[in-house]
Amino acid sequence: MDLIALGIHEVFGNGVIWAVIIGALIGVTIGSIPGLEPAGVMAILLPLTFTMEPLFGVTLLLGVYGGAWYGGAIPAILMNTPGTPVAVLTTYDGYPMAQKGQGKKALSIAYTSSFFGGMVSVLSLVFFAPTLSQVATLFGSAEFAMLALLGMVFVVLAHNKYALEAAAMIGLGMFLGSIGIDRSFNSQVYTFDQSWLLAGVPLVPAVIGLFAMSQAYVLISTKSGDSFKTKLEGSGRFDGITVLLRNKVTAIRSALLGVVMGLLPGVGEFGSQFFSYTLAQKFSKNPEEFGKGAEAGIVASETSNNAVTASVLVPLLAFGIPADALMAMLLSVFMVHNYTPGPRLFTEHPEFISGLYVALFVMNIFIFLYLTFATRFIVNITRIRGRFIGALIFVLGFLGAYSQNYQFSDAFIALGFSVIGYVMKRNNVPAVPIILGLVLGPVFLNRMRQALGVSNGEFGIFIERPIALTLLTVTILSILVFIFSKMREKHRVA
Repeated sequence: MDLIALGIHEVFGNGVIWAVIIGALIGVTIGSIPGLEPAGVMAILLPLTFTMEPLFGVTLLLGVYGGAWYGGAIPAILMNTPGTPVAVLTTYDGYPMAQKGQGKKALSIAYTSSFFGGMVSVLSLVFFAPTLSQVATLFGSAEFAMLALLGMVFVVLAHNKYALEAAAMIGLGMFLGSIGIDRSFNSQVYTFDQSWLLAGVPLVPAVIGLFAMSQAYVLISTKSGDSFKTKLEGSGRFDGITVLLRNKVTAIRSALLGVVMGLLPGVGEFGSQFFSYTLAQKFSKNPEEFGKGAEAGIVASETSNNAVTASVLVPLLAFGIPADALMAMLLSVFMVHNYTPGPRLFTEHPEFISGLYVALFVMNIFIFLYLTFATRFIVNITRIRGRFIGALIFVLGFLGAYSQNYQFSDAFIALGFSVIGYVMKRNNVPAVPIILGLVLGPVFLNRMRQALGVSNGEFGIFIERPIALTLLTVTILSILVFIFSKMREKHRVA
């Protein structure tokens, strides 16, 4: 009870509630506009959070993150265009319902399912993160090296058809992460005597370029994104509650899948949504209705992707390992304020942890109520011209990259990454692995070096230590299972 009271005081007594509200409003708005992604907006806001109190900055970014996942259902249902990538499956059944004049009902189902998944996700964070942070006390250099390796492998395998491209991008990210001064030998690595590279490739400009400014190019060059016409028909603002109770087994299964998938680096919303939707159809009494306006389809899709939003924080808080690019941004906020994820964070900053829990609960409640009563006004946002938004994002991204250290080199790095990101988008090459390689690569290399230093260069240290061996075994098995599944697919095609 003391922790709850402490968290309530942090959120409502220190003004953090405003970060929750502002972040959620921005997130819902971003999710409502097809073509925009929360990663880009979070990247632009990231430099601003460095000057804020840690809890204020983190909750602002999480508000954008969570709000966008809710808001993405609006254009998915009304326009057959997902507002965020994870709302793709919502279009399968949401849009057919809207065509039948049940747009309000479909949105109510999406909001209620998202709320249920979000609350389950926060509860998983409350229970799992402290426990796993205690497990982290058993980790040494060998264990952290294997955990970073497992995270990078999961990211690659999660891209499935683009696994080779993802592996290449992980490698590129690791290379970029090695640039700068090697403190072990006090020597320069790939700096080419350029002073602006001595500190390495900065994360924030790279993120802004890859996710925000590259998306600006897409919006500016896309004619079809200039304007949208939407209709909001039907009645049933609270019908989602009845539908959720009618499909409670699907909702619970999808929420649990979302929580588990959120714990796995690189899998996240896409994996949980795919499995949840597939299982919902498989166990449905009327599987033929899926894709034609099945209520259970919307429940499975929206519950699963929102059940990831808080559980994805567990690896970050417990081990300091970001599960995706968005969590890598949050990690940079921790680093700026000298907050070290792991057991020390829970013991040294209990006010931060308890405040984070309360803020996430409040965020889900606020977004649900806001969308339930304000959707009619929110849909008008979708009529904003895409080219105008793209130009605004480009300018804000350039200024955001410069404002981190007030160096033009950072702005030009962001500009360079924006071109790379745009080329990657045009060729369907995943950009997320670059950021995770940039973050996890140095962790893996440094921890490997430390572990081998302790063992006098003997690789047996990774086999002699049970946790390291377990992580290494899971990594190898994951690769073998992936290769075996690909071989079976080729055999079927042949």
